[in-house]
Amino acid sequence: MFKTISVIGLGYIGLPTATMFASRKINVHGVDVNQQTVDTINAGGIHIVEPDLDMVVKAAVKEGYLRASLEAMPADAFLIAVPTPFKNDHEPDLSYIQSAAEKIAPVLQQGNLVILESTSPVGATEQLAEWLSSARPDLSFPHQVGESADINVAHCPERVLPGQVMRELVENDRIIGGMTARCSARCIELYSTFVRGACVQTDARTAEMAKLTENSFRDVNIAFANELSILCDQFKIDVWELINLANRHPRVNILQPGTGVGGHCIAVDPWFIVHAGGENARIIRSAREINDYKTEWVVEKVQTAAAEFEDKNKRRPVVACMGLAFKPNIDDLRESPALEVFHALLQSGLDVLAVEPNLESHSSIVLTDPKRGAAEADIVAFLVAHKGFAELKVNGLQLDFCGVRRDGTDQ
Repeated sequence: MFKTISVIGLGYIGLPTATMFASRKINVHGVDVNQQTVDTINAGGIHIVEPDLDMVVKAAVKEGYLRASLEAMPADAFLIAVPTPFKNDHEPDLSYIQSAAEKIAPVLQQGNLVILESTSPVGATEQLAEWLSSARPDLSFPHQVGESADINVAHCPERVLPGQVMRELVENDRIIGGMTARCSARCIELYSTFVRGACVQTDARTAEMAKLTENSFRDVNIAFANELSILCDQFKIDVWELINLANRHPRVNILQPGTGVGGHCIAVDPWFIVHAGGENARIIRSAREINDYKTEWVVEKVQTAAAEFEDKNKRRPVVACMGLAFKPNIDDLRESPALEVFHALLQSGLDVLAVEPNLESHSSIVLTDPKRGAAEADIVAFLVAHKGFAELKVNGLQLDFCGVRRDGTDQ
């Protein structure tokens, strides 16, 4: 029976997960390194954009089931949902997980369950257990004594789509990878509190690899679409029409090309496999390289259009970057190719307008209203297929890299 749960990391995954447990009237203590985040949550607010999350957080805080602080407190279960980026040469950076382990180690007690939700390279859960055991030699862990361990450790990767997190947390199947069978069983018991999908049991390493495999599969398929878009531009073919025609085959389902690939998962996770797999990860590496190149290609296309405009009009054009988020209709800028395009164009000396309707403001970027950006810019580059972009009136040259303007729009 889990009466108290501590969630370490109150970001795009940690806060919704903490809130879901709290909505089941379980006492949840959230931990974050950002004081403003902690204060916002304790006031019943949210610091991220996610449909329906604000109402659930407000209710959970008001009813006393959710609170946040900078420091860890004793609990029955600890969920770690911190970032796992990569360092130079795409080496996995587990420093956030290590910091989380250091934060919870002093308050661990016999019988606790520790779950790593962060998407991680194979072996990260075992490394977590090592860090915890080094900090708490008075307690035993699964890698030391197996089923009789004082502390149970498991990996349960998140599998949700930004913009639909609250629904998918409940409905999606979960992969439960315990370091022992008992670890898995206790993890399943915990998530069954709110998960209506199946909780599928495996070992920790397979669970880690499963999440990396899911995102690598998607990355490879996106790379195929992005490479097609580059080839179609070379051949003077409408890639959107081509894909629609090809997808009429009953066994073909080509995805839509875009500005590149972003987000905290697909743009990062395949590199974990490549780093560990080396030369055996050839397709996965190629897909990553293609999707990264697509962003460079977009920059080059906009710069070429800008040079042609300047030659013709004897002045530098104003360029509107339509969308900065890593995917449509969200505010998340993590690993965003559109944001990378904006910065690259700005650094090249162009006058660039940043348009991101899902953000009210940004700490270092002046945001422009979508209607103004579309109307006033000499070159309008659609980088993200946000809702409402299709209806905008464009007066200048239009470059559509995401297919948002394909149906009945100004050309």
